[in-house]
Amino acid sequence: MATAAVIPSYNRVEPGSNPLAAASYPQTGSVSAVDANAVATNWVEEFNRALSGQDPSAVKQLFLQGSCWRDQLGFSWDYHSLYGSDKIVSFLKSAPNGSRVVSIKVDSTNATRKPSVAAVDFKGKVNGVASFLTVETDVGRGRGLVRLLQDTQDDNKWKAFTLFTAMHELKGHEETIGNNRPHGVDHGGHPGRKNWQERRIATENYEGDLEPTVLILGAGQGGLTAAARLHQLKVSTLIIDKNPRVGDNWRNRYHQLVLHDPVWYDHLPYVPFPSHWPVFTPKDKLAEWFESYARLLELNVWNSTTLTDSKWDDEKRQWTVTIFRKKDNGEEETRVLHPRHVIQATGHSGEMKMPSIKGMDGFKGDRLCHSSQFRGAEKIPEGQTKRAIVVGCCNSGHDIAQDFYEHGYDVTIVQRSSTYVMSSRNGLDVLLGGLYEEGGPATEDADLMFMSIPNAMLKRMHQDATAEISRRDETMLKGLEKAGFNLDDGPDDAGFFMKYFQRGGGYYIDVGCSQLIIDGKIKIKQGQEIEEVKPNGLLFKDGEMLEADEIIFATGYENMRGTARKIFGDELAERVKDVWGFDQEGELRTMWRRTGHPGFWFFGGNLALCRYYSRMLALQIKAMEEGIMKYEDR
Repeated sequence: MATAAVIPSYNRVEPGSNPLAAASYPQTGSVSAVDANAVATNWVEEFNRALSGQDPSAVKQLFLQGSCWRDQLGFSWDYHSLYGSDKIVSFLKSAPNGSRVVSIKVDSTNATRKPSVAAVDFKGKVNGVASFLTVETDVGRGRGLVRLLQDTQDDNKWKAFTLFTAMHELKGHEETIGNNRPHGVDHGGHPGRKNWQERRIATENYEGDLEPTVLILGAGQGGLTAAARLHQLKVSTLIIDKNPRVGDNWRNRYHQLVLHDPVWYDHLPYVPFPSHWPVFTPKDKLAEWFESYARLLELNVWNSTTLTDSKWDDEKRQWTVTIFRKKDNGEEETRVLHPRHVIQATGHSGEMKMPSIKGMDGFKGDRLCHSSQFRGAEKIPEGQTKRAIVVGCCNSGHDIAQDFYEHGYDVTIVQRSSTYVMSSRNGLDVLLGGLYEEGGPATEDADLMFMSIPNAMLKRMHQDATAEISRRDETMLKGLEKAGFNLDDGPDDAGFFMKYFQRGGGYYIDVGCSQLIIDGKIKIKQGQEIEEVKPNGLLFKDGEMLEADEIIFATGYENMRGTARKIFGDELAERVKDVWGFDQEGELRTMWRRTGHPGFWFFGGNLALCRYYSRMLALQIKAMEEGIMKYEDR
């Protein structure tokens, strides 16, 4: 009987999700001398004629065979990546009223957006014409981007290799910003009127008959950005968080934590970081920013608050939730609210994944905990030595090991499988350079360029990008291998982003710990599972015993669906779908989109993903509240 092939850990996917095959590049002609504006304008005109004529076969002729139309809320109320002209035509034909995208226009409002000759691959060998677009749908307006290549099989006609369309606003329900900003005062004589502070207190506390339309669990970047977008759409939203202060979800993490993403990638909606902000943000500084952000955006946040009971009414399409709140003045209250939407924004993943190992209760050292409970290494009394073991080899595991080393501990990292490692300098320069950097495009333009790349094509680009990062990091990577550290290049050699999307972990962006491993200052125990926790350390399957005073398990987190089960019960957990990993079209599952349970949403991700998808989630909720969209709509 044949033995099933063992899938390497770096190629594993979330249960029930789909492996993502990398796209391929078509053969194309030379574009050294071309009028990019004319090419883009002509294609857009043909596309609009095909749409207005409701002629899917004419649309098909405008796309290369290996092309993709990626859409977010434009031609449906979901996220789609339609690969190949046949799938595009099939989707348009199956739509009840044809394409909801009415028309598109070339956007030449700045140098970044106007049509230009541009590469569609990482190496710059496959060149065509790229242009930003404005998009009009039946109910909204948005933006897009098209990349055109010459079809060598059809007389070098210009056809779309990728088309991206995304709705950004609903007609008649635009955000209250810019020319639509609030007036701030109602001039004239109004006896008994309240000032801004009085109105703000009443709104924040939901005094009288006030009720939130949306209840958000969690005041991290997910909860804050979603609430900010909803607030600008005039959707009443309340955030509750168990912590005493906004920002505590970062403030309470390990002592030396600094974001591994650069500032240009991490801006929040409406209020970007100021120009003096450091490239990499320390956790406590980010916590202070979150607290200020909530005040500046007038977000309704109840801290020291927990949800104690929840019930969903399928007929009324609303929740009944019971909330216990400790106010700043020491008073306690229990409130019953009836939101129509609940957003679980309790973190990128779910509950901490803490292994159950024989002997854990018998450990006699100073500390054994999960990385989420680790606050920092302690100062060792003079004349003493301490040993620490960190189980896990991703960002947190490395940062914690480095913290232990800097406090004088003898440190060992336990690496059970393999890890993708790239240096912060080289990795971020290759992956984010040209988009998120000093003097780069406006954040909204950078987001559009990044999101316009379908994930299968992003994977193909990142195979080349990962090879380039490895070339630049060659000395470091060889040193790690010599030290016994097991490296991988991510799913199908596509590196960091694909590991993040596919697994949510399994990588380290090096900010110093790799050199400590290379130099032998931090030791590696590789490829062995833990047999037992002994009173004085860890016993491994190979019989080796490592003594420890402290053991930290940097072993990641469970799926968000597990957290939903814990908070809302089995009935909801069985209705919602699994989170993260790719669906059949190569879009991320369930996050920022309908979950399978009406009135319930998952929201998470890094700061950049929260910045971008907070708009998409808010638009879906606003459309439902205004009767523009039904939950069951396609």
